[in-house]
Amino acid sequence: MNARTPYTTPLPQAHTLPASWYTDPAFWEQEKRIIFRKTWQCVGHFGLVARAGDYFTYDLHGLPIVVVRDRDLQLRAFVNVCPHRAGPVAAGKGNRKSLQCRYHGWTFGLEGNLRHAPEFDGVENWQAEQVCLTRLQACEWGAFIFVRVAQEGAELDEVMGNIAEEVAQAGFAIREMTFIEQRDYIIDCNWKVYIDNYLEGYHIPIAHPALFRELDYDQYRVDTYRYYSKQFAPIRPSAETSQIAGRERRFLRTDGEQDALYYWVFPNLMLNFYPDNMQINRIVPLSQDKTLTIFEWYFRQPGSGEGWESMQQSIAFSDQVQKEDIEICETVQRGLTSGFYQQGRFSAKRENGVHHFQALVEEFLANHT
Repeated sequence: MNARTPYTTPLPQAHTLPASWYTDPAFWEQEKRIIFRKTWQCVGHFGLVARAGDYFTYDLHGLPIVVVRDRDLQLRAFVNVCPHRAGPVAAGKGNRKSLQCRYHGWTFGLEGNLRHAPEFDGVENWQAEQVCLTRLQACEWGAFIFVRVAQEGAELDEVMGNIAEEVAQAGFAIREMTFIEQRDYIIDCNWKVYIDNYLEGYHIPIAHPALFRELDYDQYRVDTYRYYSKQFAPIRPSAETSQIAGRERRFLRTDGEQDALYYWVFPNLMLNFYPDNMQINRIVPLSQDKTLTIFEWYFRQPGSGEGWESMQQSIAFSDQVQKEDIEICETVQRGLTSGFYQQGRFSAKRENGVHHFQALVEEFLANHT
């Protein structure tokens, strides 16, 4: 590992990660195996598996999985690969009493054990009761389902820390919010470029003029914890509206009203809470230079009329900021591949969140095999 990377160096002395960590295809394969297979990954909303028999499938960084709610209402996750000839045992989402391979019809119970293998009489040295789907760890947190491939590592509650308690204290009843819309964005950059960008407000005055008008930039800060960080991004109070006359504001905060909350959870999840909605971002690496960002919006009974219009304005505003970030991230990726950039330095005042993230990346790669 590079001695100047942030894992072993305090923020004021640290250099950023080397450019090759963002551009080398072999490095991405290492990250997929060491980081993404060993960390909790958010794969969907709890509403997808609310009832006994509910299931949904998901591509977990190239690994097909299926998440189910069994007859005892226990949450389970399996590799979506039949042990016979590697066919899928589920597709899409729905409700079933069993999982059946779409190749040869092998049938499994919702607990993962083989129930029926058609025309398999006479096979020697084989026992049906020993055949089962490969099980993965699955947990619920708040309104979401998390899955982890590795059996060892920090428990999900340890990773999420005090986020649930803080969100509840702030009055965000996330299990009461309704899914409204999903938008997917394909970005020509490494996944870490996008995370780096999210974890600092340093670029907001230049890159996001509309967002800058909403936030009290002088009070913007990032607090870091073991596996996550929290961005404190206070919304300008309504009293400041007169100072920006003629410029439209998306949010107007009055005294006592809750500020926006932004959480990032290692390695690739963002939880964003605004006065009128919750936004979830899942950052899915596709290759060393291509990333899928999945945006989901949830609202509490937006209804119609003014409520519906406010909801649409929130989504449109978020989409505007995302498109600005896409332009930034794609140009940064081109700079990383130019051959004229190796490493940079951190702003000790504004980029502690980026330093924290990059230190975790290096820690995982250094300490896990």
